[in-house]
Amino acid sequence: MNHTRKRALTNLANVFSAAVLVVSALTFASHANAAEKLEKESLKFGFIKLTDMAPLAVAFEKGFFDEEGLSVQLEAQANWKVLLDRVVSGELDGAHMLAPLPLGTAIGYGTKADIVSAFTLTLNGDAITVSNDVWKQMKPQIPMAGGKPTHPIKADTLKPILEKYKAEGKPFNMAMTFPVGTHNFKLRYWLAAGGINPGFYEPPQDTSGQINAEAMLSVTPPPQMPATMDSGTIVGYCVGEPWNQQAVFKGIGVPVISDYELMKNSSEKIFGVTKEFADKYPKTHVAVIKALIRASLWLDAEGNKNRNEGVEMLSQKTYVGADYDVIANSMNGTFEYEKGDKRDLPDFNVFARHNGFYPYYSDAVWNLTQMRRWGMINEEKPDSWYIDIAKKVYRPDVFMMAAKALVAEGKAKASDFPAEGESGFKPTSSDFIDGIAFDGTKPNDYLTKFAIGLKGKQKVTGGKIVD
Repeated sequence: MNHTRKRALTNLANVFSAAVLVVSALTFASHANAAEKLEKESLKFGFIKLTDMAPLAVAFEKGFFDEEGLSVQLEAQANWKVLLDRVVSGELDGAHMLAPLPLGTAIGYGTKADIVSAFTLTLNGDAITVSNDVWKQMKPQIPMAGGKPTHPIKADTLKPILEKYKAEGKPFNMAMTFPVGTHNFKLRYWLAAGGINPGFYEPPQDTSGQINAEAMLSVTPPPQMPATMDSGTIVGYCVGEPWNQQAVFKGIGVPVISDYELMKNSSEKIFGVTKEFADKYPKTHVAVIKALIRASLWLDAEGNKNRNEGVEMLSQKTYVGADYDVIANSMNGTFEYEKGDKRDLPDFNVFARHNGFYPYYSDAVWNLTQMRRWGMINEEKPDSWYIDIAKKVYRPDVFMMAAKALVAEGKAKASDFPAEGESGFKPTSSDFIDGIAFDGTKPNDYLTKFAIGLKGKQKVTGGKIVD
């Protein structure tokens, strides 16, 4: 070996630790060049204080962002509207988002913007909670087994209570977190499956969603849900964790159904960026998705062996800020309903399992069907329209670029991801509380199956449903 080469190796040894030196010079150079080629390295991402922002926290705390050459700042946002506005304005480079949020912006419901998603942050993770008073009135209608309520609990158990409220001239007020959001659609789905009309929208004239409603749904930011219910302003809500378990710990309410029981393995949150960001910074976008994939794999590794460490991260004020025990109650594969009634629910939070992080077009189509069902989309659309919008917003191509890079680098296995040729449409499933089967390629056929909801040429006009 010549003297020049020896000097080069000596210099490398002085600069890098022994751990780095065991990596080949070629591999190191490859990573260094990849980092140098990123179009943008300093990024700010937003999130709401919910446990399903976990992949962002893990990617930061475990150094996955750093290893991709990214300098990331994570910042909690006041509510979903503020978060959305800041992504659209460019104040945030990307964010933890409700799965339907970029679909709503794509069609111009509320905010018009082009947002894309190449990553699903979580499946499941929500529940519907009612006040102690409402729970007490529900229990006589609920079947029991071994002295405990039989799950899943259906919304028809609420009907006598709604009739009582109506007779007394009182509204039955419940909360969700955002109109174009999973909590809104899941709460509506549960109520309607029990024969209770959650109301319709008539944009742009009426965006309350309370036309013909038997239960009145309104917006409350996630962390404020328990206190708002405790004050008597609302009698129940649908939200992500830890704000259902918080009600249990505080003794102010009872979660009656998890979304896993309501609609198994539904997409809950996504990571979104503007189309402008994705187009302008494609290498950066892939690097971000690589870090998030690694975080999700870490969270679901080997039977959730890392979840306790993940819960410790989330309990920090920087992230969710709830007590460790409250967050652990759902993150560690259990879920507590009525105080003391803790049950195994291993897939309550799914990050990578079942290809949970892959952005399936069919998940986007399902959310669009619910927007149509309740009048946010107030006119009939062909099946192709739903699929076109899904493909405009969801970017599985970017996800697979990131996945293949991780496999090539030895940081993931090919078996961690969908097979080559994945269509983006999950098989037809009837894993819903009402047993109605969903085929993502036939959205209009799906809509015809509901007793409550718009279908065909129906629309809301002047506060009435017309054919």
